[in-house]
Amino acid sequence: MQGLKFQPIFEMSKTDNVILKLPDLRVQFTYKELENLLYTLGYLEKKTGNTSGSRKAFIHSKTKHVIRLHKPHPSNQINKYVRKYIISELQRLNLL
Repeated sequence: MQGLKFQPIFEMSKTDNVILKLPDLRVQFTYKELENLLYTLGYLEKKTGNTSGSRKAFIHSKTKHVIRLHKPHPSNQINKYVRKYIISELQRLNLL
Protein backbone atom coordinates (compact mmCIF):
# COMPACT_ATOMS: atom_id res chain seq x y z
CA MET A 1 0.00 0.00 0.00
CA GLN A 2 2.95 2.37 0.38
CA GLY A 3 3.40 2.98 -3.35
CA LEU A 4 -0.21 4.04 -3.94
CA LYS A 5 -0.90 7.67 -4.73
CA PHE A 6 -4.25 9.40 -4.55
CA GLN A 7 -5.53 10.48 -7.96
CA PRO A 8 -8.44 12.94 -7.86
CA ILE A 9 -11.39 12.05 -10.04
CA PHE A 10 -11.61 15.64 -11.26
CA GLU A 11 -9.52 18.75 -10.95
CA MET A 12 -10.98 22.04 -9.84
CA SER A 13 -10.60 24.94 -12.21
CA LYS A 14 -9.12 28.27 -11.15
CA THR A 15 -12.64 29.70 -11.20
CA ASP A 16 -13.87 26.97 -8.83
CA ASN A 17 -11.01 27.75 -6.45
CA VAL A 18 -11.80 31.48 -6.51
CA ILE A 19 -15.51 30.80 -5.90
CA LEU A 20 -14.57 28.69 -2.87
CA LYS A 21 -12.13 31.35 -1.65
CA LEU A 22 -14.56 34.30 -1.91
CA PRO A 23 -16.75 33.50 1.15
CA ASP A 24 -13.77 32.55 3.36
CA LEU A 25 -13.18 35.92 5.01
CA ARG A 26 -10.06 34.65 6.78
CA VAL A 27 -8.06 34.58 3.54
CA GLN A 28 -7.13 37.59 1.44
CA PHE A 29 -8.93 38.18 -1.83
CA THR A 30 -7.46 40.47 -4.47
CA TYR A 31 -9.19 42.87 -6.81
CA LYS A 32 -7.76 40.96 -9.79
CA GLU A 33 -9.35 37.72 -8.51
CA LEU A 34 -12.68 39.52 -8.11
CA GLU A 35 -12.42 41.08 -11.55
CA ASN A 36 -11.68 37.70 -13.18
CA LEU A 37 -14.54 36.04 -11.28
CA LEU A 38 -17.04 38.69 -12.36
CA TYR A 39 -15.87 38.43 -15.99
CA THR A 40 -16.30 34.64 -15.82
CA LEU A 41 -19.84 35.06 -14.45
CA GLY A 42 -20.81 37.35 -17.35
CA TYR A 43 -20.10 40.82 -15.97
CA LEU A 44 -18.31 43.53 -17.92
CA GLU A 45 -16.67 46.61 -16.44
CA LYS A 46 -18.37 49.82 -17.45
CA LYS A 47 -15.86 52.40 -18.64
CA THR A 48 -16.93 55.66 -17.04
CA GLY A 49 -14.22 58.14 -17.98
CA ASN A 50 -11.45 60.00 -16.21
CA THR A 51 -13.50 61.43 -13.34
CA SER A 52 -14.72 58.15 -11.88
CA GLY A 53 -11.51 57.55 -9.90
CA SER A 54 -11.58 54.27 -8.03
CA ARG A 55 -15.35 53.79 -8.44
CA LYS A 56 -16.08 50.74 -10.60
CA ALA A 57 -19.29 49.34 -12.02
CA PHE A 58 -19.67 45.82 -13.38
CA ILE A 59 -22.77 45.11 -15.48
CA HIS A 60 -24.03 41.61 -16.26
CA SER A 61 -24.28 41.19 -20.02
CA LYS A 62 -27.68 39.44 -19.96
CA THR A 63 -29.53 40.58 -16.84
CA LYS A 64 -28.06 44.12 -16.76
CA HIS A 65 -27.54 43.71 -13.00
CA VAL A 66 -24.99 46.21 -11.68
CA ILE A 67 -22.36 45.66 -9.02
CA ARG A 68 -20.74 48.89 -7.84
CA LEU A 69 -17.62 49.06 -5.73
CA HIS A 70 -14.45 51.02 -5.10
CA LYS A 71 -11.20 49.58 -6.38
CA PRO A 72 -9.00 49.12 -3.32
CA HIS A 73 -5.90 51.25 -2.89
CA PRO A 74 -3.10 51.44 -1.96
CA SER A 75 -3.36 47.69 -1.30
CA ASN A 76 -5.02 45.34 -3.76
CA GLN A 77 -7.07 43.44 -1.12
CA ILE A 78 -10.86 43.50 -1.19
CA ASN A 79 -12.38 44.56 2.14
CA LYS A 80 -14.59 42.10 4.00
CA TYR A 81 -17.69 44.29 3.74
CA VAL A 82 -17.25 44.47 -0.06
CA ARG A 83 -16.90 40.70 -0.24
CA LYS A 84 -20.08 40.24 1.81
CA TYR A 85 -21.91 42.61 -0.54
CA ILE A 86 -20.68 40.76 -3.64
CA ILE A 87 -21.55 37.36 -2.15
CA SER A 88 -25.08 38.49 -1.32
CA GLU A 89 -25.62 39.98 -4.78
CA LEU A 90 -24.31 36.90 -6.60
CA GLN A 91 -26.35 34.56 -4.38
CA ARG A 92 -29.47 36.67 -4.95
CA LEU A 93 -29.02 36.10 -8.71
CA ASN A 94 -28.21 32.39 -8.21
CA LEU A 95 -24.73 32.87 -9.66
CA LEU A 96 -23.08 31.37 -6.56
